[in-house]
Amino acid sequence: MRPKVAVLFKMKSKPLEELKKYADVEFILYPSVEELKERIGEFDGVIVSPLNPFPKEVIERAKKLKVISCHSAGYDHVDVEEATRRGIYVTKVSGWLSEAVAEFAVGLTIALLRKIAYTDRFIRSGKWDSHKTVWGGFKEIETVYGKKVGILGMGAIGKAIARRMKTMGTEILYWSRSRKEDIEREVGAVYKPLEDVLRESDIVILALPATPETYHIINEERIKLLEGKYLVNIGRGTLVDEKAVVKALEEGKLKGYATDVFEKEPVQEHELFKYEWETVLTPHYAGLSREAMEDMGFQAVKNLLAVLRGEVPKDLVNREVLKIRPPEEVKML
Repeated sequence: MRPKVAVLFKMKSKPLEELKKYADVEFILYPSVEELKERIGEFDGVIVSPLNPFPKEVIERAKKLKVISCHSAGYDHVDVEEATRRGIYVTKVSGWLSEAVAEFAVGLTIALLRKIAYTDRFIRSGKWDSHKTVWGGFKEIETVYGKKVGILGMGAIGKAIARRMKTMGTEILYWSRSRKEDIEREVGAVYKPLEDVLRESDIVILALPATPETYHIINEERIKLLEGKYLVNIGRGTLVDEKAVVKALEEGKLKGYATDVFEKEPVQEHELFKYEWETVLTPHYAGLSREAMEDMGFQAVKNLLAVLRGEVPKDLVNREVLKIRPPEEVKML
């Protein structure tokens, strides 16, 4: 019997064609939690985007489910602990997505220091009345070149950021849950304790996942170490205490903040909006490139099929599930 797989968002067509070779696919586009609770018991596998919450109450109803394949590098929208307890494999993607997000992180950093977004608004509003206005008003603009860049989180995305930043003539400091000797050799990155990275860097880039341990890792106390510095967040909104950031900007202690993510999304109003010179704000789309989206689709399909073939995907999130439900017990293909 062919596996039955639910896809909960609008996925690129080519990866779907690959999936349909091996499974019966049904779309339940952006369902509510209640709708998902009613339907999830029918499926052997599911592919989810970050826009698809997958909480405990859904997983409890997933009697047949063997794999939750995340079409994203992040997986905080899935209750991984409950999935593991029930022997459900959870996977994520990397590859092209990491490169796309790293590229975006560098773009945010340049836009923040060089005031690209601000000056775009400046010229569109008709304020460019003379060169004197520009030369007189924009003296605080800085280069990325020559700066010390601190990266919190040295996974695939952090490493891709480090490679790009190194070519821009920066010094790389980093903190991660473990040392990454490969990137130390490759770009001369220097591992330091978290507080030292904050204290010694000119620019700090957050590339961490959302976990209980990383919640508000940049809090009111730590943001004091960023006085006179720049902060960039392309991880998750919950990494940062936004009230502390607003306070630091208001007091002129934080030079600038660029972020693609917020504590609560989507955002229509925010205290950060009034700091046009000091901030660059984007709507959680760092990974949205055509190439990355298609590659993510293929990876999500590959991961799901690997589990159903009784294999262990490279990007398995919850490896402890292997002890609870060995691969041969979920094999269907």
